[in-house]
Amino acid sequence: MPLTVRTATPADVPVIVEYNRRLAQETEHKTLDPATVSAGVAAAIADPMTKGPYYLACDGADVVGQLQVTLEWSDWRNGWFWWIQSVYVRAEHRGRGIFRALYQHVRSRATAAGNVIGIRLYVELENTAAQATYSRMGMSFLPYKVLEESLAPGYQLPK
Repeated sequence: MPLTVRTATPADVPVIVEYNRRLAQETEHKTLDPATVSAGVAAAIADPMTKGPYYLACDGADVVGQLQVTLEWSDWRNGWFWWIQSVYVRAEHRGRGIFRALYQHVRSRATAAGNVIGIRLYVELENTAAQATYSRMGMSFLPYKVLEESLAPGYQLPK
């Protein structure tokens, strides 16, 4: 079947939770709490306008990739940045254009919205394969570093 991209529904929570857990393990060697991730994914799907929608790449009924879009308002530019996060493509489907399909879907939605001024994402410094993929999509590195103070109990930032 041809690859399709669709918006996630509440029925997709288990697969998104599993993919988010795999993503954290593969990229940051972190083991995420399934109950916490499940609650977070369910909250986002229930409130996509505030917390951001998930988009799923499907081969028939089989979900083979995902990403989430979150929103940032820019008062300097009077428009929205769409942030891509939680990108995951199943290992056996990597290199087959799954991320490209997801990215193009998001890009076309952003363009159609008329008030989106850019698409951004953050990537682990050591994840050079992902960085190369994002560069091929036309994304460029910015002259910023991301800083965070974690207020979540039990969550430890990388050193």
